[in-house]
Amino acid sequence: MGPEGGSVPDVGAFLLGAPKSGTTWLAAVLEQHPEICVSEPKEPNEVATHKGTFGRDDSLPDWERYASCFIGGGFKLDCSVHALACPVAPHRVLENWPGARFIVCLREPVSRTLSHWNMILDTEEDKQNGTDWSQFSDAWSDGRLRSDTLYGASLSKWYELFPSDRFLLIDSTRMRSEPGSVLAEVESHLGVNSFEFKLDVVRTANTASDRRPLTVFGKFFKGVASMIPGIIKRPFVSSLQGRGINVYKMPVLSSERKERVGPIDSEMVQMKNDIQTDLAVLEELTGFDSSAW
Repeated sequence: MGPEGGSVPDVGAFLLGAPKSGTTWLAAVLEQHPEICVSEPKEPNEVATHKGTFGRDDSLPDWERYASCFIGGGFKLDCSVHALACPVAPHRVLENWPGARFIVCLREPVSRTLSHWNMILDTEEDKQNGTDWSQFSDAWSDGRLRSDTLYGASLSKWYELFPSDRFLLIDSTRMRSEPGSVLAEVESHLGVNSFEFKLDVVRTANTASDRRPLTVFGKFFKGVASMIPGIIKRPFVSSLQGRGINVYKMPVLSSERKERVGPIDSEMVQMKNDIQTDLAVLEELTGFDSSAW
């Protein structure tokens, strides 16, 4: 039983990573597998205190709500990617699921950070959370951006508690260049049977062209939509996503995305130094080859 009185669901694995690392694509593909139950929403955000780029919540998990995020049978896979950088999540997972396995999506860290930074500015999530990331150097000095990029530091907390063979580390570029091989590795790692995935029906999500600032009406519409129970809206959302339709691109709901010039080299010196140090930790800890980065 969990601390809220609900039963802790029997989660078998966690999909970890960082924003803009391919986790949305991988989760969408794995939903097709009849033996895998992917969390819905993709990121339940119950186990970790990190609830997104900015959200932090130290309260205990609501196990009843968490259990409701797994619809149907099969191997339960929690895709709350922000758990990777959360200092609390490894201990909670060990306490509740000591036999858990992990899939970790890693993207070349400089490009990932810049993509993440641009996403936050596009959605104005920084201003909504009382800060200003318009200057890249200011954004990098904020640990909420930096922690998602320093993979070695994050994984060190997990490797202290779980054996290395529990982790499957995937370079996100391989999802584009050799998706079949990546999916076969995931199936083997999770211990499920091979399945013939239909990759052509899974579309890339959250591209720059999709990220448009919401109008006042768009924010209202999104707020109302968030209150609709998932079991009701899920079929409509899945249908629209499958057809590549993003309702928030409608002019009445959003405005044109602002183009911006990326940070100059001098603004990225500290980031590159921090990343270089962290990659040495990552390679020593996991054996992951980052030489192509």
